Amino acid sequence: MTSKLAAILPDLSPWRSSRDFRLLWTQGLIAYFGSFTAMVALPLQIKELTGSPFAVGAMGAVELIPLIVFGLYGGALADAVDRRRVILATEAGMAVLAAILLVNALLPEPLLWPLYVVAAGVSAMAGLQRPALDSLMARIVPHDQLPASAALNALRWQVGAIAGPAVAGLVVAFAGHGTAYATTVGCFAVSVLLCLRLSPAPPSGGSDKPSLRGIAEGARYAWSRPVLLGTYAVDLAAMLLAYPPTLFPFLADEMGAPWALGLMYAAESVGAVVLSLTSGWTSRVRRHGLMVVLGAAGWGLAVAGAGWFDSVWLVLLCLAFAGAGDLLSGLGRSTIWNQTIPDELRGRLAGIEVLSYSVGPQLGQLRAGTMAGWTGTRGAVWGGGVACVAAVGLLAAALPRLVSYDATTDPDARRRRAAQEQAGAQAQAEARARD
Repeated sequence: MTSKLAAILPDLSPWRSSRDFRLLWTQGLIAYFGSFTAMVALPLQIKELTGSPFAVGAMGAVELIPLIVFGLYGGALADAVDRRRVILATEAGMAVLAAILLVNALLPEPLLWPLYVVAAGVSAMAGLQRPALDSLMARIVPHDQLPASAALNALRWQVGAIAGPAVAGLVVAFAGHGTAYATTVGCFAVSVLLCLRLSPAPPSGGSDKPSLRGIAEGARYAWSRPVLLGTYAVDLAAMLLAYPPTLFPFLADEMGAPWALGLMYAAESVGAVVLSLTSGWTSRVRRHGLMVVLGAAGWGLAVAGAGWFDSVWLVLLCLAFAGAGDLLSGLGRSTIWNQTIPDELRGRLAGIEVLSYSVGPQLGQLRAGTMAGWTGTRGAVWGGGVACVAAVGLLAAALPRLVSYDATTDPDARRRRAAQEQAGAQAQAEARARD
């Protein structure tokens, strides 16, 4: 019984083997909690100041462009400078931005414009930081532990996504926006202290300045690798065609269950957490491309079910399965990226991933709202899910190397594994020489 339980529980080997992984995991959990606290408090404050749904929705438009621009630049930056410095500087920048929100909230009459400025600034900082964070993982975790590290990082994100908004709602309701922002400042202050303890992570391919030419080099590499290209395409199709959260308020009203709105938003995270807590088996998977395809198809099928069923409980169950499918696909994508991309290009490829990650959901919301105007809410939800399944099937047929990817035989994965083993052996030799 013990061995069977151990086989499905999360694989903790990255936590045991890497000090920097432990630091980043803990830092990330604290930072996510602070970020999600502010993500709830900020739109609520805009709502209170303006009473306008448009003013709240405009925050998404303010955030999108900085995320795209700085995400691409951040990818080039992560390949050109010490990644630890990028992470530390951006984490400190987010702490300063959170402090601006706190000061503004404490004014007798809080101002509206600083909220948009901070939202754009946070988006820019996130765009700069995420490539450095994502590209660092393959350097600090052994090659065979990358699937386990992806599962543990997903669990960390989901815990923050559930706990942060839940606590923020209570804090704002009973203690006000100032206390919520003070919580965020405190979280980022602790996060900065943890980042200071990370090992240096200098660039592998020299120290050329970030440039458009460097970004184009990363794009050419991605375009030349059908497996990588497939991961981006599948994720973009899933989010573009079957991203339903923007329709949840209308779906809850049509079902006569406005009380279920919050549960609809939480259901996807709950499904993802359940998969994360039973993710031990993913460390034994070698066909990660197939995992990407099946996870994305499962996401689309579950979203279709959420739009089709009349029972609110079945809808919630479908949304939980959708969250699990999305996480399964995400684990496959993350593992492929970390197993195959050369370290000197990893930052730029992570920047391209930020672009895919940000554009898909934004366009997906537009697709959902437009389609709902033609077909109604339910039709837009289940129709988008069906379209997602069809698109993923077509992409799988068009990109057979993605489906057949095997971590033990793929040439890029084998080169990356050999490079990491060589770097590890060299580090051990240098350590023995110093002793």
